[in-house]
Amino acid sequence: MKTHTGSGRSAHRDEVPTEQVHDAYKVREKLPEPTVCPDCGAVYRQGRWVWASAPEGAHRTRCPACRRTHDRYPAGHVTIGGGFFAQHRDEVLNFVKNCEARAKAEHPMERIIAIEEQPDGTSITTTTSTRLARRIADGLHEAWKGTLDLHYDKQQELVRARWTREH
Repeated sequence: MKTHTGSGRSAHRDEVPTEQVHDAYKVREKLPEPTVCPDCGAVYRQGRWVWASAPEGAHRTRCPACRRTHDRYPAGHVTIGGGFFAQHRDEVLNFVKNCEARAKAEHPMERIIAIEEQPDGTSITTTTSTRLARRIADGLHEAWKGTLDLHYDKQQELVRARWTREH
């Protein structure tokens, strides 16, 4: 049932307003330019982080990717498992690292936080957005088929992907 609001727009009476997602790692105010990350050397210029040389005397602050890595607070999780992975582990992990290298060259905030062995396979965590985790998971599925399960948590801006292949 629609009801009329005072603004001239219609709205559903039982519609729940969407909450604003708060990401403490995103820059909320404009940083002084240029700003350099003391950990990775990325430079904040024209409203975004880029790979560039920082001039002498540049402001220094840790970038969102380095903050997430330091806090071990990922935006993406990819779990890889199955018999195929066990037999082709090095090849698959090289593929994952190449995905990161291509993404990171263009977007400095897209990085792998960690690659860790888990009881159910290998876990990969990624920084700042869901894009790199999704790129890795989609790339694994495209290259070697298998089974891919994706789950998004919009409240936390988080993606969890699980790729497995038995043979």
